[in-house]
Amino acid sequence: MSKPEFVYVTYIETTPEKLWEALTNSEFTRRYWFDTEVESDWKVGSPFALVMKGVTTDTGEILEADQPRRLSYTFKHEVNEDMRNERPTRVVFTLEPWGNLVKLSVTHEGFAAGSKLLDGISKGWPAILSGLKSLLETGKAPTIPPAALGIEGFE
Repeated sequence: MSKPEFVYVTYIETTPEKLWEALTNSEFTRRYWFDTEVESDWKVGSPFALVMKGVTTDTGEILEADQPRRLSYTFKHEVNEDMRNERPTRVVFTLEPWGNLVKLSVTHEGFAAGSKLLDGISKGWPAILSGLKSLLETGKAPTIPPAALGIEGFE
């Protein structure tokens, strides 16, 4: 039986350096990730947090930071009680140059069978990564209301 995981691959017309900056800098993340800030110094072993409108929604620890090739951190949801009680998972971003594009692979793994978090991130990651791609390629990210993805209380 395979382990539950989420995998998303997209190709973005940008450089690995600009994509890395967009993944790790709150000025960028606020523009495509529902006004969410990323907090970390991006050193292995350092804490990681996602903060949406002053509320820490997710926390973790940096597992790998090989700029601008690979970034990995643990991920623990903090807001929704059902998801908060699930074990931490792992997110891995892999950035590979493809001519004038960057192949971005995102793997989110380590979910228990029947995970509510897996269901939630399976809606969230595609919206977040679509916004990231649009922002880097056009300078503008689409506005997707958090409620459309089941994210309550952040309108």
